[in-house]
Amino acid sequence: MNFGLSEEQALIVETTRAFVENELYPHEQTVERSGHLPMELIREVQKKAIAAGLYAANMPAEVGGAGLDTPTWLLYEKELGRANYALHWTCVARPSNILLAGTDAQKKKYLYPCIRGETWDCLAMTEPGAGSDLRGMKASAVEKGGDWVLNGTKHFISHADIAGFAIVFMATGEEETPRGKRKKITAFFVDKGTPGFTVRDGYRNVSHRGYTNSVLEFDDCRLPKDQVLGEVHRGFEVANSWLGATRLQVGATCLGRADRALAHAIDYAAQREQFGQRIGKFQGVSFKLADMATELKAAELMVMEAGWKYDAGTVTDQDMAMAKLKATEMLAFVADEAIQIHGGMGLMDDLPLERIWRDARVERIWEGTSEIQRHIISRALLRAVGG
Repeated sequence: MNFGLSEEQALIVETTRAFVENELYPHEQTVERSGHLPMELIREVQKKAIAAGLYAANMPAEVGGAGLDTPTWLLYEKELGRANYALHWTCVARPSNILLAGTDAQKKKYLYPCIRGETWDCLAMTEPGAGSDLRGMKASAVEKGGDWVLNGTKHFISHADIAGFAIVFMATGEEETPRGKRKKITAFFVDKGTPGFTVRDGYRNVSHRGYTNSVLEFDDCRLPKDQVLGEVHRGFEVANSWLGATRLQVGATCLGRADRALAHAIDYAAQREQFGQRIGKFQGVSFKLADMATELKAAELMVMEAGWKYDAGTVTDQDMAMAKLKATEMLAFVADEAIQIHGGMGLMDDLPLERIWRDARVERIWEGTSEIQRHIISRALLRAVGG
């Protein structure tokens, strides 16, 4: 692995960071204090992101994306991750790569409009009674008269309020396994406005202000067969094939926020004076900075190594679980220590630290909780010796 950046990577990092600082930072405080991201602002920033070549940059070049390799994409995600989540995720959208699993007709209807910035997608798996246990989902789809009829509820569905359609995972049957019955899952495209499909306001969240979640309700929602994404009963295979790298994406955005928090802590420690000297001279502060920098470096190496192995075809679930676990827990540590160094000022919203600290909490929950990551890691370790 080459630890240096290529000329192209350095340019992408520089371009993305400049965009974040010039186009996203100025709007952070307004979004944070209001908890709202106006559509007119979304469109304004979106237009600039498209012009800068940063919009949908996660997509392959053949469908209109930037065609970045995985390490370069993670560097790009790290830079975007420095900003308020709602701003960078909505205004500089990265459509779900699960859309690449669609048929040509489905790509034309769903993928390309997302890449062009005409609409957004949302992914619906989680239910009130089934979070980490996706096989425990109760929402179902039944084949009737050549169509599929969907019933049930999904919640915590990110930005479903502005999405033009949802990619919904439903239980479509059961199968016998050595461990007992297991639900079969199928993925469907559901257009907003389809009869029987309702999007309701979700919960008020302390993390990622301006980034909404919704409750999706399905009441005899009828879909034609061509709305199935992938194969019937093979929804988990579709998800596992196309969504694995999202854990690395979470890790990369955590790196960006941690780097920003550390930079604030270093600057403050170098300038703030107490007891006749700058606080960075005190071992209690300087050692915090050393630990923060070390943890950040370790997390970055793990995320980037997993990205490199992803492109080499050698990445494992354990690699991605370790990277996600380390990066998310590192961010919580760095954000907390940065506030400690700043004292009371760290909790004031004049600085981004209290926002980074609040936002850090959800990273250990979504895209697989820290406990799920530890389960994946420990299971791989034990299986290697027959345990």
